[in-house]
Amino acid sequence: MHLSPTEQTQLSACFALLAQDLNAHDIRARLGEQLLRLFRAEHFASYVWDDAAGRFDHGVAINMDPGNLQRYDAWYQFRDPITFRLQQHRRATLVSEVLPRNELLRCEFFNDFLARDGLHWGINLHAFDGPQALGDLRIWRGRKGREFADHERELLQFIEPAFVSALRRARDARRPETALLPDGSTALSPRESAVARCVARGLTDKEIARELGIGLPSVRTYLQRVFDKLGVHRRAALARLVDRL
Repeated sequence: MHLSPTEQTQLSACFALLAQDLNAHDIRARLGEQLLRLFRAEHFASYVWDDAAGRFDHGVAINMDPGNLQRYDAWYQFRDPITFRLQQHRRATLVSEVLPRNELLRCEFFNDFLARDGLHWGINLHAFDGPQALGDLRIWRGRKGREFADHERELLQFIEPAFVSALRRARDARRPETALLPDGSTALSPRESAVARCVARGLTDKEIARELGIGLPSVRTYLQRVFDKLGVHRRAALARLVDRL
């Protein structure tokens, strides 16, 4: 995949952001700002699918009217002819791949929701960890814009592994740790906890580095800290301890 100098710079900014320890809301909101610059788009939204409730929730948006978003939350997401189809693809997908443009322009969802904010050309990425939906990226251009190209779909898909890893870390950081230091404080930082869980899954240091989007020396540094804090010296012992957390 050929990248222009501008794309290289903007992708580097995306990956640097996704390597930080942020909560899920900030990951999606701040990545949205970067993606609008990368794709020269105008509108962004991101939601998390709640399977138990049967709805998209925890929305963040850029350049969309709050009142219109409230209508989406209450009504239009349940009459959405595109997003569930996009979600099923589990990869970067153009809106026109799941619904021909002439059909989109005739439907209620477009005319009464999307068009109110000027959304005309869209691309989505829905991130999953196994069966669990972690969050999505919905990028749109206005009427005077143009359709997204295959190259742009490849760019968004290229970001997907780091996006998934960042959302996994944010999810795992919310889980309470039961291993405590003598003073009663939590033993592991969010990044240390993520490394420990990867060890428990049997991943090698190189695999952990790829999954978490960090360098191999950083993995080994975090792992040594985990060993020191929890008083273990072998990966098998660490895995048994993590299983009890």
